[in-house]
Amino acid sequence: MSEDYQPFRAPVAGGGLFGGQWRAGQQGGAPVLAIHGITASHLTWSWLADRLPHVRVIAPDLRGRARSNALPAPFGLRQHAADLVAVLDFLNVERAVVVGHSMGAFVAVWLAHLYPDRVDSLVLVDGGLPIPRDAGIDPLLILGPAAERLSQTFESEGAYLDFWRGHPAFQADWSSRVADFARYDLDGVAPSLHPSALLAAVAENVMELDGSDGYTEALAALAVPINFLRAPRGLLNEPAALYDDAAVAAWAAALPMTVQGVDDVNHYTIVMSESGADRVAQSVHVQIQKSERTPT
Repeated sequence: MSEDYQPFRAPVAGGGLFGGQWRAGQQGGAPVLAIHGITASHLTWSWLADRLPHVRVIAPDLRGRARSNALPAPFGLRQHAADLVAVLDFLNVERAVVVGHSMGAFVAVWLAHLYPDRVDSLVLVDGGLPIPRDAGIDPLLILGPAAERLSQTFESEGAYLDFWRGHPAFQADWSSRVADFARYDLDGVAPSLHPSALLAAVAENVMELDGSDGYTEALAALAVPINFLRAPRGLLNEPAALYDDAAVAAWAAALPMTVQGVDDVNHYTIVMSESGADRVAQSVHVQIQKSERTPT
C-alpha cells in the first residue's frame, strides 16, 4: 500500500465501520467518497486512488463486508447511506464527489437522495440503475458464481489467489493489486479460510437492486449532476453488458446524467484494472472541477 494511505474505523450504529483513505491531509479541492460493490471491499479503489494524486479519497468497507463484517443488521441500502454520513462526520468532511461501483452506485443514489447536502455530484460505475428481476428467483442466483464463492472455504491464501487468478474477469488483467484485494478479502483461519462478505448482507442488498422500496422514485428525483460509466461486458467477462442500451438511454433522458462507454472492460475491470481506472479517474476529475466552480 502506498505511503499516503491510512486505515480508519468510524463509529456507526452497532460498532465501527472500517475503511481506508488516501491523502488524508490534502487541503483544498473536493474529496472523493468511493463506494465498492456488493461482495467487494475498499481496496476496489486503490487503482483509482493512484490516479488522483492530489485528491483525498475516502473508501469504506460497507457493513457486512471485509473488516466491517462484524457489524449487525440491518444491511439495507439506506443503512449503508447512513453509515457513510457517519464516516464523513468522523473524518470532518462536509461534502464529497461520490463514486459508486455496482451496488455501491445504488448506495450513492440513496446517499444523494437522503442527504443531498453531503453530495456534490455522482459518478455511477456500471451500477445504480434498477435491474429488473423475475419474481420467485432466489436472490443469490442473480449473483451466480459470486454468491457461490461466499459459501466456499479455502485451505490456504494461495488457494484463494488461484481462485481469483482463474476468474474469467481477470484472466487478462491479473496483477499484484488484484492479489492484494483477494488477500484482504480472506477471513477465518486456515484450512477453513473464507471470503469476508456475509451472505445475509449480500442477499438483503440483492433484493433491493430492482428499484423497489422507493428506490426508483429516489433516483428519478435526483437533481445532482450524474456521470454514468458503462462496461460492455458482464461479471464473467461475457459479451452481454449488465445494462442494455434502451434502459441506459431511458434514464439518461430522465436525469441530469451523461453516459460514457468504457471500452474493453468488464463489470470488475472497469474499476479494477489500469485502463478501467484511467477512465473512471477522468470522469471523477471532471466532477471535481465542476464542484470547485459551483458555489455551495
